[in-house]
Amino acid sequence: MRTDDGRRPWRPGEPIRIIAVDDHSLLRGALCQLLDAEDDLRVVAEADTSRGLGELVESTGAHVVLLDVEMPDHHAPAVVSELTARFPGLRVLMLSMHDDRPLVDELLARGAHGYLHKSAPRASLLCALRGAMAHNPQVMIALPCSTAPESAFRGAGQSLSPREREVLAHVAGALSNRRIAGELGITEATVKRHLRNIFEKLGAASRIEAVNMAVRARLIEPAGKGAYPPLITETAFRPRGVTELGREARRRTAP
Repeated sequence: MRTDDGRRPWRPGEPIRIIAVDDHSLLRGALCQLLDAEDDLRVVAEADTSRGLGELVESTGAHVVLLDVEMPDHHAPAVVSELTARFPGLRVLMLSMHDDRPLVDELLARGAHGYLHKSAPRASLLCALRGAMAHNPQVMIALPCSTAPESAFRGAGQSLSPREREVLAHVAGALSNRRIAGELGITEATVKRHLRNIFEKLGAASRIEAVNMAVRARLIEPAGKGAYPPLITETAFRPRGVTELGREARRRTAP
């Protein structure tokens, strides 16, 4: 089976193939190390420019591109438009040090699958990557929200049962209800009941919001130490445009 662009689609159980694009070599190297430490993730290429990125996606069969928003000679919305038009099955996740709401909206309108502030915890990044390849993927936005009162949900969170925290930890790993049921040896109906209770106790409207709240309140183990707690929300895909890319990119050797 092939996708519309001729590439083989991702299948559950195989590693998610990732291209990391960031012009800061130290940050890019740390990001690649973090991702390669996960059994189900594989960095197949890294680059310090978006020029030639389409050719890199094609040659590596990547499923996800982690793309820095701010790089020299780089217009992020145009790059996203080109990639999503050329590779309909590709997931593009944006990384940035800035909280620019109009830019976030524009990137999502061009087809980006998520926007994460670089201070977001590791758990949010891994959740975004795994969630991007889910059967019913959701767009993730993780932005700093230093004014959000942690006490608003910490008190309610203290009443989560050990089993509810277990369920929420698996949700943070982007597992489906069926997978969670199998991991914990319970029925899907029980998982759904636990989730209803979690949403009610935390005042959350979705799985992603519940994970965000739990990570910030340390109800489940945070897997990163960002300067700000993330605010994660959901939105929908919007129409995509097309532009051209340059031709230079640097490839990383990977199986």
